[in-house]
Amino acid sequence: MREIECISVFDMLKVGVGPSSSHTLGPWRAAQRWIAELQQKQLFNEVERIHIDLYGSLSLTGKGHATDIAVMLGLCGFDPVLMEIEKIDPEIFNIRATKSILLDGENAIHFDPETDIKFNKKFLPFHPNGITFRATLRNGKKSSSSFYSIGGGFVVKEERKNASKKIKNFQEFPFPIEKATELLTYCHKEGKMISEIVLANERSLRTDQEIDTGLKHVWQVMLESMYTGCHTEGTLPGGLNVHRRAFDMHKRLIGENTYNSPQEWLETIRKTEVKFRQILKWVSCFAISVNEVNASLGRVVTAPTNGSAGTVPAVLMYYMVIENHDATFEDVKRFMLVAGEIGSLFKKGATISAAMGGCQAEIGVSSAMAAGALTEVMGGTPEQVLMASEIAMEHHLGLTCDPIAGLVQIPCIERNAMGAIKAINAAEIAIESDATKAKVPLDKVIETMWETARDMNSKYKETSEGGLAVKVSLSDC
Repeated sequence: MREIECISVFDMLKVGVGPSSSHTLGPWRAAQRWIAELQQKQLFNEVERIHIDLYGSLSLTGKGHATDIAVMLGLCGFDPVLMEIEKIDPEIFNIRATKSILLDGENAIHFDPETDIKFNKKFLPFHPNGITFRATLRNGKKSSSSFYSIGGGFVVKEERKNASKKIKNFQEFPFPIEKATELLTYCHKEGKMISEIVLANERSLRTDQEIDTGLKHVWQVMLESMYTGCHTEGTLPGGLNVHRRAFDMHKRLIGENTYNSPQEWLETIRKTEVKFRQILKWVSCFAISVNEVNASLGRVVTAPTNGSAGTVPAVLMYYMVIENHDATFEDVKRFMLVAGEIGSLFKKGATISAAMGGCQAEIGVSSAMAAGALTEVMGGTPEQVLMASEIAMEHHLGLTCDPIAGLVQIPCIERNAMGAIKAINAAEIAIESDATKAKVPLDKVIETMWETARDMNSKYKETSEGGLAVKVSLSDC
């Protein structure tokens, strides 16, 4: 049997803390996994000192992406899905002030972040986002382990034997999919929409109740991140002094309407009559709001990454408040199932890591996910869904990742708004087309994206060594 990596929608849409899935959420998860390894080896209570080495892109843009903060929180045993955001700053302040850390909330050891976390510019051969944890035990012996954050919060070790075991476990999927052509074949053979095929796969992992509960939680976090971003004013942290724009945009758009919760806010917007320019402003406001929350170490949903977290919810909100005022959770569910599947196709055939492929791997993929999802809920055929995703990515090919000062702010936040607008446009074009005669298959665009990623100069791959990152400095801001 051909081994196919079967990725759940919950792998592609994960709840986490900003500003980056690969540079924040991934290292956080890696720290948690290392602690679990030490406990499994019965070494945890013997740890006397630890040292962390960050490599490549994790080092070059790690400060701006809060990689060091994420590692410390993971070592302390906090979970990015559950930790109260307002506790992050006090916890980090305490570690730095006392020069000690409480591993997994139990084992207190000396720890100075200034010397015990090292930012190495060297790239490890396996992946640009490498991290090595080293422990010195009370008996003088040492233990170390390396992890790689490969985008979207996914963390792997270089050893592939564990990966093959995981793949075999996932072969229970009734519709194993590696390429868009296979997905389309299943749709034709079964007489189902893409969301129905994806749902059948999810049911091999979870009950219907678990699926619904999980997706409702994902949607709630998306809604709350938009709400929070639209109601928070001030300046983003990090030194660029970026003014939060969603607050002002939203204030002008919402007018004198009143509400008391994110859900009431959604219903209020639904009742607001909007014209074309306002549609552009609302969609941009939704996307920008999420990524301003992300840039502030807030809670967002990776879609497929934190840096591109605003595109999918902005397009989903567009559907709910502009296209279909009667949209229900079932529409949200279909949207997310399709978005997750499209994202998984890019992860399998290319990459969702900006350190590997530039921003085309983040904003490009998120735009493709949103375009395909929007097309299905607007009544498009499976062929039109894939066509919309292809169009969205086609017009992001070659997009570089060049964050100024290594912060996920400029140009990252605006790119989410642009990706959302492109997704809506791509969906409209696809719905008006005979997608059975499409000249460019989605699989070919995915292959092209991966070739482009491999050919791209490394300074344009989330290293802040090229593009806007070197043309504009902190002093300019």
